[in-house]
Amino acid sequence: MSDAPPPDYRRLAALGPYFALDAATAPGEVAPPGFRPLREFYAPAPDGPLARRVREVARRLGTAEPRVAASVLHLGLAARFCSVGLGAAVLLGSVPDLHPDRARIRVPEQGPVGLWLPHPDPDEPARAERAPLPDRFRRTVVEGQLADLAAAVRSVVPLADGLLRGNAASALAGALRVLDARTAHAPHGTARAVVAEVLAHPPLAGTGTLTATPAGTAFRRTSCCLYYRLGPQAGVCGDCCFTRAPDHR
Repeated sequence: MSDAPPPDYRRLAALGPYFALDAATAPGEVAPPGFRPLREFYAPAPDGPLARRVREVARRLGTAEPRVAASVLHLGLAARFCSVGLGAAVLLGSVPDLHPDRARIRVPEQGPVGLWLPHPDPDEPARAERAPLPDRFRRTVVEGQLADLAAAVRSVVPLADGLLRGNAASALAGALRVLDARTAHAPHGTARAVVAEVLAHPPLAGTGTLTATPAGTAFRRTSCCLYYRLGPQAGVCGDCCFTRAPDHR
């Protein structure tokens, strides 16, 4: 049993809204109003919370293609998990376990979703320190949180595995770029090392190329998130495998 206090995840809010993580400060503390179990949000029912959210994203984007809306939603949620995990890794030396059976989620009308964690058991901080940081991040975030997210999205709208892995890599590189711009808050060298190590090994190996430039970190993925299918005005994302939007007619 460890006497070390749990990480103060409230510090992550200083990095930006995508990095923020609400957490209980004492055993037995319950989630604030509006938060629901992440497992409940992931329910594969046709009228479940995730399926309804995909339809709402489709409405807002003005698309009749569920897979485009599902990909955009998946990318946004992946960005939250990657940002929280990477921010905590480099700022606190800890990777929070946002397992669907532990974490709570709140979906606002606008902005990133809220995430909340209950108070950890006494041995959790000690267990978290037993592996190198990149290994902890890959196991907890990539093989855990992002795998759970991908399975949930695919249970609602079938999407290619390569697209989902590309979205995960894109979200991770995006979190790194934000940390690059906030060097006063986090040691970005550590963040780059973690991301480079994670992208070099399965399941994200081959999803894209990470390059360090004088202007910051650049990433080019080997897949497409389908955003271009929203129409000629959408174009392609900055890290897309395409340099121009394909003809999607």
